[in-house]
Amino acid sequence: MSKARIALGSLRNKVILIFFAILIVPFLLFAYYTHVKAIEGISNANTSVSHSFLIQARKSFEVYLSQLNSQMNDLIGNKQLQDLLKTAPAGWEEEELFTVNMLTLLNNQALAIDAFRVHIYPIDPAAYTDYMNTIGEPGLEGREEWFQKARSSISPAWHLSMPSSGRYAKPLLTYTKRFTGLYDRLPRGIIAADVSEDQLARYISPSGNIAGQKLLLLDDDGSVLYDSSANEWTGQPEMAGRFHNLTNGPEMSRTIAIGGQKYLASSLKLDSRPWYLVSLSPLSELTGTIDEINRVMLIFLVLYLLCSIGVVIYFTVHFTQPVVRLVQLMRKAEKGHFRHHSVWSKRNDEVGWLYRGYTSLTTQIETLIEEASRSEWKKKELEFQVLSHQINPHFLYNTLESIRWKAETHGRSDISEMVAALGNLLRLSLNQGKEITTLRREIEQLQAYVQIEQARMGQTIRILYAIEPELQPLPFMRLLLQPLVENAIQHSIRDNFEQGKILVSARREKEDIVIDIIDNGKGIPPETLDKLNRDTQEEPSQSTGSKGVGLRNVNERLRLYFGDAYRLQIESDPAYGTKITLRHPVMKKEEPGPENGDTPAAGAAR
Repeated sequence: MSKARIALGSLRNKVILIFFAILIVPFLLFAYYTHVKAIEGISNANTSVSHSFLIQARKSFEVYLSQLNSQMNDLIGNKQLQDLLKTAPAGWEEEELFTVNMLTLLNNQALAIDAFRVHIYPIDPAAYTDYMNTIGEPGLEGREEWFQKARSSISPAWHLSMPSSGRYAKPLLTYTKRFTGLYDRLPRGIIAADVSEDQLARYISPSGNIAGQKLLLLDDDGSVLYDSSANEWTGQPEMAGRFHNLTNGPEMSRTIAIGGQKYLASSLKLDSRPWYLVSLSPLSELTGTIDEINRVMLIFLVLYLLCSIGVVIYFTVHFTQPVVRLVQLMRKAEKGHFRHHSVWSKRNDEVGWLYRGYTSLTTQIETLIEEASRSEWKKKELEFQVLSHQINPHFLYNTLESIRWKAETHGRSDISEMVAALGNLLRLSLNQGKEITTLRREIEQLQAYVQIEQARMGQTIRILYAIEPELQPLPFMRLLLQPLVENAIQHSIRDNFEQGKILVSARREKEDIVIDIIDNGKGIPPETLDKLNRDTQEEPSQSTGSKGVGLRNVNERLRLYFGDAYRLQIESDPAYGTKITLRHPVMKKEEPGPENGDTPAAGAAR
């Protein structure tokens, strides 16, 4: 044994380890648990507040979108606008007049629309060259994909214009609608309203309670349509993948990491559009107070550890060291010199009592040794007396043989057969004091028992034997089958001997002898079967109750002799009867001994 192993197993080191395990580890676990729960509580509170704020923002933004749509519909229904776009200009003069009239109309009507800018585009811009040049959109139908989609679709649409393609160096969210004539339903033009960050900021702005908080407007694939922080992430393709998981449900909350910073994100879906309002709160701002608490706790832990080390040193000097010295004295006493190492202590605590107890112990060892010697001698005397009073089996056999002879002399063959069966049963049960017999002798004993039961009850017991011949000479533990057959007779077929049958079959499976005791009786009640199955899995001291004593006895003998793998298996059904399976390992054959009785034939009935 190495010195390191001895040192680790010493009482002093164990006390130190236990001390730290009891005082330091729970403190660390409590600190960790408090930290986790504090962050969880703050996160839940912030999620609740953010969700409420998003609901209010969604409501206001939905109202704005509805009003914007109504305002654009009012302009579409303007009779002058409808007349201007009814037919294309026939010449240069008509085209110039159209441009003046349309721009004048827009200047007068656009003020009623709450948007950054409003455009009216003819359905065929090529027929309005002067107008398209004037508004700075020449060749619009060939270079803008959104215009082509709006012209071919009857559904309103939104698209995001970035500064690189706009004229105002800021992202614009544009709402486009194709409109028709009021009476002929022919496509006349497309109206487009640009919504700038000024309009969006009125409805989608942080609450201001948390520093660094962001509010985002996302479409259904996670693309950022609006960012309250000066549109920092607006329109960036790489951001769509980061926020895609926030658009999988009507409302969500989770922690995400962006640019090395963690955010607590809450999202809420709009009702009128497949858009999502998202609130991002920096975790560092939420947990700043907790970090300060953690620093204070760390300082306290260091001081606590130093105090703990001082306490350990005190306990080592005043308690564990005296115990170590006493252990050294005890090791010397192991060599038989305990009388010369008695010590005394004047301490009035437990250590003093331990020293005085050791001294008292050493003075009594000799007395205990002498008493043990006397007890051993008395035990041998008692064993001899028990052996002397045992009944001589040969005397009992001769007595039963005399009774059988007298019964035959007086013509009582029934008594003669019953006594002969009893003698055979006794002979096979004792088995010359050996625990192991053969399967053939065990079957003979079972037949003798069944014969006695038939004579005692006055009823024929129908029992079938299906024993493979090569199994009969194999060694087998005695008194295993009789309790199982007795259980079948007493609890299954006793109420119906005329219909009741018992099958005893034996077969070999690999290195085991498998014996099935099957009857067609009334079965075992479910609650009794459950208790029996539990008893076969428990230790003998755990099994309670009077029912199934024979089964438990067989089960425990198998388990104790061959191991836990050899236990009884019980199956029962009121409709079919009961099946008890017994497994017995195949053992090496011993020297053949005298065996009486005929070998039971497979399938023979008794």
